[in-house]
Amino acid sequence: MPLAPEWANFFTAELGALAALTGFVVVAISINLSRILSIASLPGRAAEALVGPVGAIAATGLMLVPEQPAALLGAQILALGVVMVVTPVWIQIRTWSARTDATAAERLVRFATSAGYCLAFLVGGALLIGNAHAGLFWIAAGDIIGLGAVVVSAWVLMIEILR
Repeated sequence: MPLAPEWANFFTAELGALAALTGFVVVAISINLSRILSIASLPGRAAEALVGPVGAIAATGLMLVPEQPAALLGAQILALGVVMVVTPVWIQIRTWSARTDATAAERLVRFATSAGYCLAFLVGGALLIGNAHAGLFWIAAGDIIGLGAVVVSAWVLMIEILR
């Protein structure tokens, strides 16, 4: 799917921002690794913090592969989206079954910052399979919302776990 130069520029910038912030999450995990490993629910939270951003990096990188047919690109992004949504949900199901003290608000925020925004990649991929230009906007939205989610995850893994 040939991208207009404006889209290529946008996805290039998003790729750099996502990679930088994902690196920040890796640093947060590294700095607080002993604390993360000492609390049963935090290793899963750390894994969740990486699944979405790494998936977004992969999806955004795929957007920049030249001369890919739209259906192939859409299928690749749809497959990534499935992994990006299912993996955190699976981790959370395991966590919430062991941890009954979490409030509904905590569960909602955790879902939104790990799997919720990844739904945009599912929609974007499906639209691209159908050669719908609107898929680009959904993937862009996933990238942009993902940037905020990465910051929240980094905050939790650097600051909140020390409280």
